[in-house]
Amino acid sequence: MTESGVDRAIRRAIGGNAAAISWIVTHADTLDDALVIVMAALLEREPERLRRAETVAVTTRDRQVVAIARAHLAGDRELVDALARDHLADHPTTLLVSWMASDALDRSVRTGRV
Repeated sequence: MTESGVDRAIRRAIGGNAAAISWIVTHADTLDDALVIVMAALLEREPERLRRAETVAVTTRDRQVVAIARAHLAGDRELVDALARDHLADHPTTLLVSWMASDALDRSVRTGRV
């Protein structure tokens, strides 16, 4: 899938699209795309998946997203906030980081909706 296709799938998954969520979870083990792997780890609440994301993250941007996801899954809200602010200053269009920095992900888990 192209980068824009991956971004679109992530946006749709954040919006709760079941097909996009399924696609991300299914492809997280076969694609070498750090953002897809991070999204799957967040959706499934599986921090172990982040090890693979770290391995395939080649850009500073992707490595930062992995670090933010690790802090988020560990429940370290202060670290998530600090890292997300720094990341978004340089990469303001990273919706995945904005989603983690908001409490939308935590609310969705509590209500059973992504």
